[in-house]
Amino acid sequence: MVNWFWKRKPQRRSLALRSRGDSGDTTRVDFAELAPELHRFLGQAAYLQLGYFETLTRGIRGTLELSRKEALSRAAGAALDKHRGIVAVITEHGDDPTEVMLPFRENLDAFRRKTIGARPEETLLAVYLTAGMLDDFYLALASSYGEIGERVAAILREGDGGSEIVSIIQETIESDNEWRSLLSMWGRRLVGDTLLVCRGALRPERLDADETRIEPVYTELMGAHARRMDAMGLAS
Repeated sequence: MVNWFWKRKPQRRSLALRSRGDSGDTTRVDFAELAPELHRFLGQAAYLQLGYFETLTRGIRGTLELSRKEALSRAAGAALDKHRGIVAVITEHGDDPTEVMLPFRENLDAFRRKTIGARPEETLLAVYLTAGMLDDFYLALASSYGEIGERVAAILREGDGGSEIVSIIQETIESDNEWRSLLSMWGRRLVGDTLLVCRGALRPERLDADETRIEPVYTELMGAHARRMDAMGLAS
């Protein structure tokens, strides 16, 4: 008998956010009424990774430099592996992954279009930064779903090819210092739209009443974003 996971009795949840590589204290926020249903969490997480794969694949086609093609192919492969891993979790619980992801396609495609820059380097920076923020957010949410959440967290922690993109961005900055200010400005512009995706991942019917519960999480996400920017030599 299939145990339909979205029909299970909801548990009291707390969201714990930890920047990757940080073994210190975590920020915990009570999300008993804000954390999404499991199928909503899985559907969005899976479709986001599919979108990153598509964007990076387009980047491969759009570059002539072989070393860059290879670097982007590794990053794209990592995103596809994450997508497949989450899809496997959905399938194992008796649901159709396409049906689970479909409700979020329109909004997440719109988000992805907003983060495609006028230049390939801007798009690569967008993939690196938005994937970092959203992986952090979904890693935090994963702690709400027991064993299934642990599996998704393990998938999200797998290598993401981010170092490949960082190398390309740093080479770009070193080639012409004007890139530094341009990419710094672009990186700052990405924050608002990415936080809206985080907000949209939660239960919409309670957000207005419980908005203050999310603020500490936003603060942590923005702090991790600033550290990524600083590590690349970009002003945040």
